Amino acid sequence: MKQLEVRVNRRIRVPQVRLVGDDGEQIGVIPTDQALAMAEGKGLDLVEVAANARPPVCRIMDYGKFKYQQAKRAQKAKRKQHVTHLKEVKLRPKIEEHDFQFKLRNAMRFLEERDKVKVTVLFRGREMAHVEIGRRILDRFVGEIGEYGAVEVPARMEGRTISLVLTPKGRPKGADSKKEQGSEAAESVSGREDD
Repeated sequence: MKQLEVRVNRRIRVPQVRLVGDDGEQIGVIPTDQALAMAEGKGLDLVEVAANARPPVCRIMDYGKFKYQQAKRAQKAKRKQHVTHLKEVKLRPKIEEHDFQFKLRNAMRFLEERDKVKVTVLFRGREMAHVEIGRRILDRFVGEIGEYGAVEVPARMEGRTISLVLTPKGRPKGADSKKEQGSEAAESVSGREDD
């Protein structure tokens, strides 16, 4: 991601600027040379904060500190964002119980990681005559996934497959129960101290 270059001090080549002081006070529209002299007099920089305004808005500040704060803000925003991926879980009409549970656990893990899950039942040959088996498997899968995800795109037939898309719900109850157990343990310890 390319960052927009901010003009500082002598790189500001316009005749007048709207100046904001280092304390946030509006000084007004003054010649650029005068604004630059004021900034240098305080040992700070003249930084263009709104280039598209007419005249451009400049502020007297420490440019190094400004760049550091911008980088910290960008890093914090990057940490908060989560790119959602579409993971796929493939099932068969004659799936064994252990395999079904294994695929179910994988789907739950994907949903906990805030990713969407596409659940697909693949049919081969004569299995196409028993599409209802695939639908039952999908219904069971959705029923067991319960608190982890909700159906975003309902089941539909596409060629030799039936698929649906699950989207993550809020945090599952299992994650909260650990916190509750910890608080209950703390309460029981504090209750003993009172005795």
